[in-house]
Amino acid sequence: MRKVAALAAVLTIGVGTLTACSGGDYCGELKAYSEASKNLDIKDTEKLDKMIGEAKKVSKSAPDDLKDDWKTLLDYAEKALDAKGDQAKLVELSKNDGEKVGKASEAIAKQAKDTCKIDLE
Repeated sequence: MRKVAALAAVLTIGVGTLTACSGGDYCGELKAYSEASKNLDIKDTEKLDKMIGEAKKVSKSAPDDLKDDWKTLLDYAEKALDAKGDQAKLVELSKNDGEKVGKASEAIAKQAKDTCKIDLE
């Protein structure tokens, strides 16, 4: 249970820290993503699906140096959505992908704060 909560936090932080304006309105899209990811419960498939939609928009306008980080976050979020709230699957996903998702989230969050002045929490 604790691992799933930690993963949800990492996912939320990762989504909230994506900023840098290149192509499209990255900062504006990042803000919409940040709103969609607030208080995200990774077991809530409806909210998770909405967050994924916003993340896809942001990833398209993301700076080149964050494209791989966004892909990592999106892949993880889609796997979490496929788990359909199954606790065991989410724990396994966290165990397998948690570290790389955490690093991607940190990179996104740092640039979001530095470039777009958005705190992804």
